[in-house]
Amino acid sequence: MDPVTEIGDLFAGEGAQDYLGEQVSVAVHMRQAGALAEAAGAPPEQVAAALLHDVGHICGATLSGRELMAGHDNRHGDSGAAWLAQWFGPEVTEPVRLHVAAKRYLCAVEPGYFEKLSPASVYTLSVQGGPMNEAEVTAFEALPQAAAAVAVRRWDEQAKDPDGPTPEFDHFRPLLTRLLATG
Repeated sequence: MDPVTEIGDLFAGEGAQDYLGEQVSVAVHMRQAGALAEAAGAPPEQVAAALLHDVGHICGATLSGRELMAGHDNRHGDSGAAWLAQWFGPEVTEPVRLHVAAKRYLCAVEPGYFEKLSPASVYTLSVQGGPMNEAEVTAFEALPQAAAAVAVRRWDEQAKDPDGPTPEFDHFRPLLTRLLATG
């Protein structure tokens, strides 16, 4: 099976599950994030990262998203990035890996960002380490993909609208296929 079909099957299967206390499924959430990145004119790699940012919740990780809501950090950014790295380069995988750190970062440096979080995201922030301290902020800002991760994080927070525009996975298939060829 080609990688894009494998990812699409994951969206259709495991991705149909509830998304951690939100009003959309995991797959709808990720597709909305990809659509928001696309609408913002983001580079293809960031659109892919936004689309795939939560794949670690559903790609066979040892701890599921439900366990995250039960108080166990499932490190889904790390597991998702590792899984995707078999097909994509760091311009896609690093923002996926860093999107949780980007939430912690934004809560530390941007006044009012915490208030934008959904109740479920506030809860998971507490499980994931809370806002960064000054040393963590400095280290995060030095990472090559920090800005891309922050962009993905912003689309992540916006992508929880049960009535929001949500293209089907096949809309993103050509983009992912192009990135496989170059990634």
